[in-house]
Amino acid sequence: MLLIQLLNGMQYAMLLFMLAVGLSIVFGLMNFVNLAHGTLYMIGAFVGFSTARHTGSFWIALFAAPLVAAIIGAAFYATFLGHMQRQGPMKQVLVTFGLIFVGLDFVRMIWGDNPQSISPPEILSGSVIVVGEPYPLYRLFIIGLGLALFVVLYACLERTRLGAVIRAGVDDRVMAAALGVDIDRAFFFVFCLGCALAGLAGVVAAPLLQVYSGMDMAIIIPTLIVVVVGGPGSLVGAFCGALLIGMAETFGVVFFPTFSSFMIYAILAVVLIVRPGGLVSLRYSR
Repeated sequence: MLLIQLLNGMQYAMLLFMLAVGLSIVFGLMNFVNLAHGTLYMIGAFVGFSTARHTGSFWIALFAAPLVAAIIGAAFYATFLGHMQRQGPMKQVLVTFGLIFVGLDFVRMIWGDNPQSISPPEILSGSVIVVGEPYPLYRLFIIGLGLALFVVLYACLERTRLGAVIRAGVDDRVMAAALGVDIDRAFFFVFCLGCALAGLAGVVAAPLLQVYSGMDMAIIIPTLIVVVVGGPGSLVGAFCGALLIGMAETFGVVFFPTFSSFMIYAILAVVLIVRPGGLVSLRYSR
């Protein structure tokens, strides 16, 4: 039972990581508070549902949902969110909080209020035997996808020119721009990447959870907690925070059902007291 719950915790943690890493990058590196991140997660789930229903392929939906989320994010950034980056956090919170309701009405106008669902691909619809118990293949797929995503993002941020540009822009934006580095373009790409990851998390979660209007509000609070616990802007921190919160919530429901509803908030409080910057503080100074 412990091993099965450990796998369940890993699956939930990887889902949180896919959603939290985009928000953490945007929040930590760009100093932008985007509360509408969960809305892109919801739109990604609905786009994945529509794509899978019309094409009959989950894999096409897996590609389409992040692409649509990135396009929507790019449109918002180009129109007014880019200008909000240099405003105070209160204005950013108010604007992106308003976008939550815009996105909610947009989803209701197109897909309605009835919950929908997506079937996992046929190749992942079965189960494997783990210590004598059947375990869904699709959950193992989510674990593998989350781990692969972490490895790819780490390699990109630490080993590529884009990662060097991002680090330079965070360390000293003015100096990097004076050296000819297009910081605005790099940060625009980072923002679009974060939006795409939110859409990816939405379509990946769709076969496990019902797709419904308002699903963004159910996930955004745990995601924000992951970002704060891990440390805003830290890829490793987002991964560690997702593991901690995912495991705590999974094992809390099993072993401490009475206290499970506020366990993650207790963890948040302890981390903020002991390490106010999160488990892995951003190592690039501003």
